[in-house]
Amino acid sequence: MGSLFIKNANQVITVKGHSEKPATKEEMNELHIIENGAVLIENDRITAVGPTEELELKAVNAEVIDASGKIVMPGLVDPHTHVVYAGSRENEFNLRLNGATYMEIMNNGGGIHATTRATRAASEVELYQATKRRLDKFLRHGVTTIEAKSGYGMDWETEHKQLIVAKRLNEDHPIDIVSTFMGAHAVPKEYKGREDKFVDIIINEMLPRVKEEGLAEFNDVFCEHGVYTPEQSRRVLEAGKKLGLIPKIHADEIEPYQGAELAAEIGAISAEHLLRASDEGIKQMANAGVIAVLLPGTAFFLMAEAARGRKMIDAGVPVAISTDANPGSSPSVSMPFTMNLACLSMGMTPAESIVAATINAAHAINRGREIGSIEVGKKADIVIQDVENFIQLNYHYGMNHTHTVIKNGKIVVQAV
Repeated sequence: MGSLFIKNANQVITVKGHSEKPATKEEMNELHIIENGAVLIENDRITAVGPTEELELKAVNAEVIDASGKIVMPGLVDPHTHVVYAGSRENEFNLRLNGATYMEIMNNGGGIHATTRATRAASEVELYQATKRRLDKFLRHGVTTIEAKSGYGMDWETEHKQLIVAKRLNEDHPIDIVSTFMGAHAVPKEYKGREDKFVDIIINEMLPRVKEEGLAEFNDVFCEHGVYTPEQSRRVLEAGKKLGLIPKIHADEIEPYQGAELAAEIGAISAEHLLRASDEGIKQMANAGVIAVLLPGTAFFLMAEAARGRKMIDAGVPVAISTDANPGSSPSVSMPFTMNLACLSMGMTPAESIVAATINAAHAINRGREIGSIEVGKKADIVIQDVENFIQLNYHYGMNHTHTVIKNGKIVVQAV
């Protein structure tokens, strides 16, 4: 690997200053922009950031990328996806448009259960190939790091298969993949009415094997009425913590269910969804420093009211955003559109949407010291966007403005 010199950018959006902890409140509007900016990259690291005229003397023998008329920003980080799955559920889209609810579809054998059947039936090769195609699309939308949850198995064989595929793709694909074990995504039909028994299996059989094989860094659970109770969720997350797996939680998506409060109590790195989080839960998350990973595309696709992103930021909760890429409630790979929705449906500013999709998203997967901002010493994960300023990213909504993607100092996407 050699050196790259990006120069003449209308704006370099550095998002600097939050490598140790996520941005909160007014900090989420601070992008630390360099006009007519430049970035120098050596191998896979950023070695200099500043005005073009100051850096040109340092960029001897570097490959030059002229970003005139464009902006340069950190690679986008998607901190909540279910990207490893088989099958498709477009039939449910039609059902919902005709009045069926998400939970009604799931309780009738659709939803997560439908994807579980398809994922159980798929070979590892088929699962790998399908996921790789999705990752290629993520990359073209400027995403350089992604979190991938299991959870479409709810038996060890399939959970293991999902985690192995994520691990292989992390080695093979330009995008970095951070894995989360989510055996408690739904209750298998064979354990309906015996949920505690399945929780015992997760705790005593699955979690130790995840840890033993080094298959995941995080442990997640769907805390929701009709899925797992707060007490069952606590058991799963505490068991994971004892094994060194960092807790995450799907919380308060369908109705208020003490999920945000549990996230604060247990010291989760993040609570996710939060469409119906209570005022008290938001307050406790702010006090505990739990990151809210909000998924406005899911609310949009389910035709539901979005999470109260504006209230959470004002309350001091560090907010990140994600596509929630999955086959049922958010079949999208577009972080740019997720940023649009963060502004249009949750009251966030364009600057806040960028922070939420970069440095705060990086912290939600324990990567804030390595990625999420353009600072000397960090990994050279950078996106050049074909817009004149950062506000245009959201002003021209529903579009992919990605021009060039640099991952680990290598150009991996470049517009013709």
